[in-house]
Amino acid sequence: MRDFEGLKAIVTGGGFGIGAATARLLADRGAAVAVLDLDPAAAIAAGLHGHKADVTDDASVRAAVTAACGELGGLDVLVNNAGIGAAGTVEDNTDEQWHRVFDVNVVGTVRVSRAALPHLRASSNAAIVTTCSIAATAGLPQRALYSATKGALLSLTLAMAADHVRDGIRVNCVNPGTADTPWVERLLEDAPDPAAERAALEARQPMGRLVSAEEVAAAIAYLASPSAASVTGTALAVDGGMAGLRLRPVGE
Repeated sequence: MRDFEGLKAIVTGGGFGIGAATARLLADRGAAVAVLDLDPAAAIAAGLHGHKADVTDDASVRAAVTAACGELGGLDVLVNNAGIGAAGTVEDNTDEQWHRVFDVNVVGTVRVSRAALPHLRASSNAAIVTTCSIAATAGLPQRALYSATKGALLSLTLAMAADHVRDGIRVNCVNPGTADTPWVERLLEDAPDPAAERAALEARQPMGRLVSAEEVAAAIAYLASPSAASVTGTALAVDGGMAGLRLRPVGE
C-alpha cells in the first residue's frame, strides 16, 4: 500500500517505540518522513530524515520544524508522539515533576503543533495525530500525573479540531492501552516482581496481552491518511477492549 505517496510527515519522539514504528510505517507507505527527537540517530540510521529537537524549548522546536519542512518540501502530516511517563498517586509526585511532565506531554505538543500549523495550512491533506492514552478516559492506579496530562491532550485534540477544521486541518488522537514499549519495560524492570507485574498488566486488558507499537502505528496511519478525510475530533482506542468491555471472570 502506497497511500502516503507524495505526502510529507513529521513524527516527534520517533527514535523508539510507537514513534519509531509510526515513522517506519509512514515511510513504507510512501511518505517522506522526518523524525524530531532528542536523539534522532536511530531514525537517520534507518534512512529517515532526522532532526534534534527538545519539545520543552520553543526555539529548538521552531528550528527543527522549519528545517524538516524545508528538507521535505512542505508538510502534510504531524504526529505528536513525544512524551514521558510518570508513576504514583497525587501524593507521590513533586511540583517539579508535575511541571516537567506537563511541559513535555502537553505544552510540548502545543509547541510543535504551533510551529507546524503554517506549513499544514498549505496542504490539501493536512492532519495532526497525537498519541494520547486510555489513561485519558479510564481511572488507572498509580498514574495520577500521567493521566492528567493525557486527559489534557484529549481535550486539546477536540479544541484544535474545532479551531482548525476550516483551515482544512484534521486533528485526531489515538488512545493506546498499555503498550509494549521501552517505557513500560523500564517500569517492569523497577517492579519487585517484573513477571508478575507484566502478567497483571496483560490481565487487565480484555484481549489478555499488551498492545504492540505496530498496532498503534497502524491506527495513527489510518487517522493521518487520505482514507480518513472525514474524520476529525476523534479519539481512536487501541486498547484490546479495555475502554469499553466489561468481561465476566473466566468460569462464570
